[in-house]
Amino acid sequence: MKPMNPLLLAVVCLAVAVAGWAAAILTSRYGMATPVLPATALVTMGVIVTLTLVLGIRVLRWRNSTKKSNGTKKRTPLNPILAARTLVLAQACAYAGSVLLGWHAGIFVDQLRIWSLRSTLDVTWVAFGMAGGGLVMVVVGLVVERFCKIPPEDGDTDSAQGLPGQGHRGKAKGEGEYAYRGD
Repeated sequence: MKPMNPLLLAVVCLAVAVAGWAAAILTSRYGMATPVLPATALVTMGVIVTLTLVLGIRVLRWRNSTKKSNGTKKRTPLNPILAARTLVLAQACAYAGSVLLGWHAGIFVDQLRIWSLRSTLDVTWVAFGMAGGGLVMVVVGLVVERFCKIPPEDGDTDSAQGLPGQGHRGKAKGEGEYAYRGD
């Protein structure tokens, strides 16, 4: 599995922001409701972020397990399915957060131009809150993805070589191994 590219996340965010801005303009032109998620969606986003962090911390604890006095690592086995699912959840969290951030940032920008004309600012603050929640999802996704990377083994200076005894299996330079040791 390839690591996430923050530049790709930014491109997705920017493209969806333009779409959100255009949707907000069109809906206001035709007298329709502004397309924002309700504020209760922040609770769902919080649950997803919390679950991602809890699973990521579990993988991080396994990765940073203590060493025995003789220098060998004392590791309890980590369920590889749990590690793979944690990685996939982290990446999905980052991509979903990028989409939510972009969409609601575009709507927020559109709402700023008519800020003084509105009698209620509910939509503006909900869009701002949802964009903030999307940003938190992106950050947590990227951090938990880092938790899932296996550090180079002792004495292994080239991270592109993978794990000892596996040889070079066509990995790009800088592409590391994840805790579940899958491709």
